[in-house]
Amino acid sequence: MEKKDNQQQLQIQLRPEMADGKYSNLAMIGHGPNEFLIDFIFAAPGMPQAPVVSRVVMSPENAKQLMFALTDNIRKYEAQFGEIQQRAPKTPGIN
Repeated sequence: MEKKDNQQQLQIQLRPEMADGKYSNLAMIGHGPNEFLIDFIFAAPGMPQAPVVSRVVMSPENAKQLMFALTDNIRKYEAQFGEIQQRAPKTPGIN
C-alpha cells in the first residue's frame, strides 16, 4: 500500500508471549450482521475433544480484507513452492 503524507506509519508490536504462535489445523467460521468469528482449533488424531487455541473477531470489512490477503499470499506461495495439495478431511463430519 502507498503511504499518504497525512497518515502515520503503523508500528506493529509482537509481545514475546505471542511470538511462538499457536498451531491450528482446523478453523470454524461464524458470522452475524456486524462481525465474523473465527475459532482456530487444534484437533489431535484420536482425541475426542479439540480445544479452541484462539478466537478472532473481525468486522465484515476486515474479514473480506483478510480473504484477499490470504488469496494473494497463497498465490505467491504456490508460485514459489508449487501447488498446495488438498487432502480429504480426516475428521468425520467436517467438510
